[in-house]
Amino acid sequence: MKRSEIMAAVKSKDTTPELKVRKLLHSLGYRYRLHAGDLPCKPDIVFRSRKKVIFIHGCFWHGHPCKRGARMPKTNAEYWVKKIGRNIERDRRGYEALHNLGWRCLVLWECELKDEEALQATLQAFLKED
Repeated sequence: MKRSEIMAAVKSKDTTPELKVRKLLHSLGYRYRLHAGDLPCKPDIVFRSRKKVIFIHGCFWHGHPCKRGARMPKTNAEYWVKKIGRNIERDRRGYEALHNLGWRCLVLWECELKDEEALQATLQAFLKED
C-alpha cells in the first residue's frame, strides 16, 4: 500500500480517541455538539451553554512532544516537518480566535487518553470551572 493510500484512509472525525472521550462524557451525563462549523477551527466537542470546547489531537498530526508525536517518517521528512508545523500554527490561531470570542479550550492528546481515571478528572475539572 502506498503512503498516499494510507494517509487517505486516516479519519479526521469520529476517530477512536474522539469516540473514547465522547463515550466517557456521555457516561458522566454531559451533552454536547460535534464539530461546530460556525466556530473557528471546528472543535471536536462543543459545550455551547458553557462556552467551552474540547480538541482531541493525534500526537503525530499535531506535533505533541511525546514519543509518538516526535517520530517523523523517514521518507519525505522535509514535507512532514513543514506539514506538522503548519498544523501547529493553525491550531494556535484557532485557540486564539476562540479565546477572543470568549470560549475556553481544552486540548486532549491521544497519548493522555490511556489513563481513564485521569481523563475523567481532567474533563470534570474543565467542565466545572467557570
